Order: sequence, then structure tokens, then C-alpha cells
Amino acid sequence: MMRSFLFQLVLFSLVGVPAAQALYREKIPLNDQWTYYPAYNVLKDVKKEQVVLPHTWNAKDALESLKYNREAAIYQRKLDIPESMKNKRLFLYFEGVNSVAQVFVNGKTVGDHFGGYTAFCLEITDYVNFGEKNDLEVYVSNAHRLDVAPLSGDFNIYGGLHRPVHLLVTGQNCISPLDYASSGVYIQQKNITENAAEIEVQTMLSLKDKRKNYEIRACVYDQAGQLVKENTKKILDSSQTEAAQKLVIDRPVLWNGKENPYLYTVEVELLNDGVAVDRVAEKTGFRYFSVDHQKGFFLNGKYLDLYGFCKHVDRKGKGSAVSEEDYQEEMALIKESGATSLRLTHYPHGKPVYKLCDENGIIVWTEIPFVGPGGYISSSYMKTADFERNTRNMLLELIKQNFNSPSICFWGIFNEVKMDYDNPVSFVRELHNIAKKEDPSRLTTLATFIDQDYFLGTTDLIAWNKYYGWYGGDFHQIGAFTEDAMKNSNGTPVGISEYGAGGSITQHEWPAQRPVPTSKYHPEEWQALYHEGNWQELSTRPFIWGKYIWVFADFGSSIRTEGDTERINNKGLITYDYKTKKDAFYFYKANWNPEPMIYITSRRFTSRTRPVTDIRVYTNAPEADLYINNKKIGTGKKDKLNRVIWENVTLSPGKNEINVKAKNGLEDSCEWYLN
Repeated sequence: MMRSFLFQLVLFSLVGVPAAQALYREKIPLNDQWTYYPAYNVLKDVKKEQVVLPHTWNAKDALESLKYNREAAIYQRKLDIPESMKNKRLFLYFEGVNSVAQVFVNGKTVGDHFGGYTAFCLEITDYVNFGEKNDLEVYVSNAHRLDVAPLSGDFNIYGGLHRPVHLLVTGQNCISPLDYASSGVYIQQKNITENAAEIEVQTMLSLKDKRKNYEIRACVYDQAGQLVKENTKKILDSSQTEAAQKLVIDRPVLWNGKENPYLYTVEVELLNDGVAVDRVAEKTGFRYFSVDHQKGFFLNGKYLDLYGFCKHVDRKGKGSAVSEEDYQEEMALIKESGATSLRLTHYPHGKPVYKLCDENGIIVWTEIPFVGPGGYISSSYMKTADFERNTRNMLLELIKQNFNSPSICFWGIFNEVKMDYDNPVSFVRELHNIAKKEDPSRLTTLATFIDQDYFLGTTDLIAWNKYYGWYGGDFHQIGAFTEDAMKNSNGTPVGISEYGAGGSITQHEWPAQRPVPTSKYHPEEWQALYHEGNWQELSTRPFIWGKYIWVFADFGSSIRTEGDTERINNKGLITYDYKTKKDAFYFYKANWNPEPMIYITSRRFTSRTRPVTDIRVYTNAPEADLYINNKKIGTGKKDKLNRVIWENVTLSPGKNEINVKAKNGLEDSCEWYLN
């Protein structure tokens, strides 16, 4: 009965009120009925492949060769625009097209976009034929070019419509979706405390009718849907393109990370003669935060240890064309690990990631694809007007499209930019200044691997990518490095933006010896030892404002020819197919997640030739008992890294059933065979 009533209410709002005044905003998915073919094939009988978005043409070939297809393709579909949409406004909203897009409707150029990881929106009202099927065509290229970031990087550039597409339909007068493809509503957090949240809601307007009596109504609803604050403001001039409203929420429930990721809904309505003609609702959370040079990160006045993963958008068989279910699966794994923060590398991620982080209290560092080549030969920065313009635009899109996300605390300016070509320092400062002008409430940061102080002071924070114990050095050097960096940073807070090591679940060795990183041999045991040693140093230094593992899951990188599988960066703690969590994942789960757990490491090393070995367990239980073939070997107590280690245990010839037990029913087992 309630559904019937709601349907009648919506129907009345559309047809029971004069069309010029009816509330009308519709978001129609355009993810099916696409065809795709290579742009070089101009034959009339070209074979077109039927595809569903999100889609990339590189899901397979990028794993087969360094020379994967970085050319161009054409996507086509029909747009059925009914006569009923006449007098409405139509917009195409692309969540992400990699890397350059040119959009045509009925053979006419509508617009273009440079950059594969941010959304863009184009109005097509004047290009369509109402009451007909219209031709939509998108030319897409992921070719390497010197005016579009990234110029380089240790990851694949998957070409295609790799994120969803929508048709947005509004009335003639609307809240504009054309301000860098944002929602058109910006919730600026001016002053947030436990006593009051002072905010300013800025709304972008697009008014076609020159009639008067326009108003903007902003309402704030709590998580239960109860109205907590309302403000209505007259629009004095129909040529006005924006409106600002100040609201104060008394004694707000603060968004407090994982402890309480509380979200409010801010709903903005455009009114004409008192009737709502458009409406946009944005979820947000009210919080304040800071970073201290000597004490680390603080959320709502309390210290919060930020640790977690760097993360790419890349899955086996899909590349970057992932689904909503994929994002949800990833978040479930992130929550299982106990991470408090994510660094979204090395480009803006899809909207579902930010939404899930908002809902689950994960603090976010997100960045633009201003990326250096790391240890490879390439450029990261070209001092040209086109490159700088496009990179500025990417930063503005990142900020504006995600402005209301409470989980985002840090805007990333670059990753591993080098000094080999044009000097990038002044441009980095310019990007920092743009970010601070658009959003003074958040902090800027960068990730560098250069020890010299070229970039110190160009952003609010600084962080380093360091791989002690993998690319040379010893695990424990990372602690001394951060101490020195803190002392020499002139008050700029320091973080660790990347640390990690390769690990293959098919390669094993004990005692584990450090492998050659570029070799085909990356035993899982060394990866686990690497993370134990690095975390031992990082966990005792609270001044490190963020600690980010490289990397959450294995991902495709066509330049890699190492480990057990070529074209894969296998530093992930989860395999590329997301089916297996490596030993190191469970190490962090034992240290980060308070839920009781126990896990036997090196469990996949099933075929043994050495009769004497160590048996190592990750657990947050105080102690555990070890059994081999039902015989109790002994009881061990966990150490400061939540490990229980039995050294020099003798295995029997043949089958050895390893079993560990702790209190509260915790138990784990595996089988090893001594040849």
C-alpha cells in the first residue's frame, strides 16, 4: 500500500503540476547495448563487439605483452529519447573514460575530456531528436601522449569506458551538474566541534527561465532521517549561478572513523514559486582533524594511528573495469584486515570506493595521476601549457567531485616525480595552492622516494616510498630513516607512503633468504618476514602520520618480468584473482583487528625436505598450544608482534598434521609432508 502511495505521489509531482514547475530529475544508466570496435577499422562491414559497461579492451592483452593495445576504439549505442522529455535538459555523465574521450551525438561533436580517472558531464539537450532513437558515439584512446597524465608509472593504462555512464534528465532550471561534473552541491565545513557544526552549503545553479521567485532550501537530516536544520534563501537574480547558505547543527554526532562513521544527509532543493523543481541530496559527515609533526594524526581531537594499504583498481580478467560487487568485496577484506586508512593510488578511484570508505570510517588519501616512473626510464613531468592545464583540471575534478566525502582527509599531488627532465617544483607548489584555494579544510601531501629536500615545504605533509629489505638495505633501517626525516623536515609531518615486498603463494623457502627483486623467485615466507620487520619499526613511532603498505592486492604491470608470473606486480597481500590472502595479510590482521584469530604461516609450503623447521603462528590470543600428528609439542606465548614461534621443531617423515589451539575455541591446522 505504501509503494502505491509513493508511486502516486511521484506521478503527481510529474504530471499534476505544470511541466515548468514539476520536480524532475532522473538518472538513467546507459551501461548496456553498447558496441565496440577498433578505431583503425574503417570498413563498412567492420565486426562490432557487443559489450556491457564498465569495459576495457586491455583486460587480457595487458597481461601478455609489454606492447599491449594503447590505441583507440569507438563505442556506439542508441539513445532512445521519448517525446515526454521535451522541455527537459539532458546531460551525459561519464564516470571515467580512459584516457581521452571525444563524444558525438547524431554525428555532431558534443565535447571531449582529457584524463581517464575523473568524471565529466556534457549537456546534449540541443543535439538530440526527441521522440526518436539517437546515435551516441564515443571515441576513446589510451595512447601515450605528453599532455595527459600519467606520463609513466608501474601500472597499466586500461583503455575504454571503464566506469559507468548515465543520462541525467532535469527540468529547465536545475542544480548544475556542469561544475567539473560535481553534484553541484558543496558542503563546506567551516568550524566543527562537539558543540556545533558550522557549515556553508554552496549550490551551483543553472536557470534557463528568467522568471522570479526562485529560492534554495537546504535541509540537514540525521542518520534516522529526522530534520535537524533548515535554511531557505531567496535567489534575487535569475542570472545567479551559485548560492551560499550558512547552517549550524547543534551538538552534532561527529564522523569518527571506524569508531562511529556517522553520516548526515544534506538535501538541497531549487524552488520556483514555492514548488520544488530540482533536488540533490549529498551524504556527509562532520569531523575535524589535524596532523602534528611529533605526535601524528588526530581525528576530532584524539590520536588515531593511520595504517593501511595503497590500492589500485585492477582485477584479473577485468583490469580497471570493475563492478559494484568488486568494490564491496574489497571493502570487506579491508575491514577484515583492521586497516584504518587507504591510500588510493595513483589516480582518482571510482565513486563507490569513497562511498564505502565514508560508510565504514576508513580515512582516505586520494591523488591525481601525476606519477613518476619509479626505477624505470621515463618522464613524469613536461613543462608544457597542455600538460599543466590538463593536470590542473584533474586536480579540480578530483576535489570538486569528492568534496563532500568525510573520509577524505588528504589530497595527493604526486607520486615519485623525478628531477630528470623539467624541474617540477614550482608546478607542485602551484597544484598545492589550487587545492588549498578550493578546499582549505583538507591537507595536501605527496609521495616521494628522493631523500633530498627538493619537495620539502611544497605541500602540507610529506611521505616517502621506502623498501628497506627488498630493494637493498635491512628491515630495521626504516625506523632510523623516519627519525632522521622527522628531525630534518622543518616541522613538516612525515609519513611512509609505500613499503612492501614481492610474494608468491607458489614459491616457498625456509629458512627464507632475501631474493633478488628482479628474479623469478619471490617466496611467500620472505614477504612475511619483510612485513614483520618493517612493522616492528613503524608501529613504535606514532609521529609517522600515515603508514601505507604497497600494496593491497597484486595488480597488472606490463613492464614487470619477475616473480612466478610475468606482467604482475606481486607485492600485494592478496592475489590478483582475489581468491587467496597471503601470509602477510594475516600478520596485519593479527596486529590490527581485535577480533580473535589464529593462523599458521607458511601453510602452502606443503612439500618439505628439511626435517627441522620453525613453526610460526599469527594470533592475538595470549598463548597457543602446538600439536603435530595429535601430539602436543608445547605452549607458546605471543610476542609484541602477535606471533607465537616454536623454533627447531622436528617433523616426521611423511605426513605431518600441524594443529594450533588457543582459548575461546581458536584453532587452525594444515598439513606438511616431509620427503
